[in-house]
Amino acid sequence: MRLLIAIGFLGVTFIANAQTNTQSLSVPLGGNSWVASKGKEKVTNKGWQNWEQQDAVWSTYIKVQQKGTLQVNALLSIPEGTSQVAFAINGVSHTIQATGVTEKLYEAGTWNISTPGYIKIEARGISKTGSIYANAKELQVSGTAVDSNTVYVKNNEGNYFYWGRRGPSCHINYDMSNAGNETEWFYNEITVPVGSDPVGSYFMADGFGEGYFGMQVNSPTERRVIFSVWSPFKTDNPKEIPADQRIILVKKGKDVVAEDFGNEGSGGHSHLVYNWKAGQSYKFLLHGKPLGNNTTNYAAYFFDNETNKWILIASFTRPATNTYLKRLHSFLENFSPEMGNLTRKAFYHNQWVKSASGDWTPLNKMTVTVDMTGRKKYRMDYDGGVENGLFFLKNGGFFNETAELKKAYDGKSEQKPAIALDELDK
Repeated sequence: MRLLIAIGFLGVTFIANAQTNTQSLSVPLGGNSWVASKGKEKVTNKGWQNWEQQDAVWSTYIKVQQKGTLQVNALLSIPEGTSQVAFAINGVSHTIQATGVTEKLYEAGTWNISTPGYIKIEARGISKTGSIYANAKELQVSGTAVDSNTVYVKNNEGNYFYWGRRGPSCHINYDMSNAGNETEWFYNEITVPVGSDPVGSYFMADGFGEGYFGMQVNSPTERRVIFSVWSPFKTDNPKEIPADQRIILVKKGKDVVAEDFGNEGSGGHSHLVYNWKAGQSYKFLLHGKPLGNNTTNYAAYFFDNETNKWILIASFTRPATNTYLKRLHSFLENFSPEMGNLTRKAFYHNQWVKSASGDWTPLNKMTVTVDMTGRKKYRMDYDGGVENGLFFLKNGGFFNETAELKKAYDGKSEQKPAIALDELDK
């Protein structure tokens, strides 16, 4: 029996029996792989597990920063019998044979990489005499294309197999230098291009110092508009929050679910199941005002394109807080590790703010930042900036563009909001 391995991307050729003496890097599959399967196959912290189905396809990604040779070795064990497995991309392939229950490093071959960037390594089962094809823990890569700047999730310290497979979250930070000190209203719009809305996506429109407001793809059949406010008490367990620091629900809209949340800080959460559609623009309006007794009220409104009306999502009061809206931002994230190999994108546009007594002021400048997954350079598939005058964010899917962080981007205002604020449901 044979183990067939092939690796490739645009500009890759196979070099038979080549030897390299350069740095070798261990790529743990638990943080860098995905599997497409209708069976029991899954990526765990230990790597590939339960590889039973012939139609299962495993994908592993690294990003090289320079052209040159790439040698790949695979650390495999075969619990019983022998297996024939194909690792293939663009038809470039190499064959080896694997058998035995003890982990062994198999030389898969060496390829010439003529274009730097992300490389995908795919694996497919061909035949087996045992119950599973193989267990796989890691790949080892070396060659002149590999150096200390090669991008992949290095280890699971800090639970980065989980965070790395989710992918980098990226953010828009709005320049509020012209907004004044008493910003009470924040208006924003989001348009998600068709095909850029995989399950697990959260397109956050109106972020502020104490919470966030946006829309999610929760499953193939359910989408939500969500609004949450953090408690000033720092904990991931909402049951630990003292009574005088709990978020108070003032009011919620029709069919809105309101409850406590935890695991990422804690506080008050609300969501409306709403079948928003890619390709349409959606409007978000946030209100924040101190009440004068060391509490601040936050209210979130969503424009329902079906009824052509503003609807209340929820209104929360936050204790130990005396502030208007501050640190306004938007972000894009994937909250499902199984979907971190897919690309999502959104345009964030027509941003305006308003004080209680002033007129609407556009927010035409922003910078892009990224979370620690990107800053550690475990994942570099994040982008953001200006496209056709509109701010955008993009992440996941292992594309090769990367945003320039903290660069000042200039957008354009489309149309001042025409909202009867006094008539909104309080």
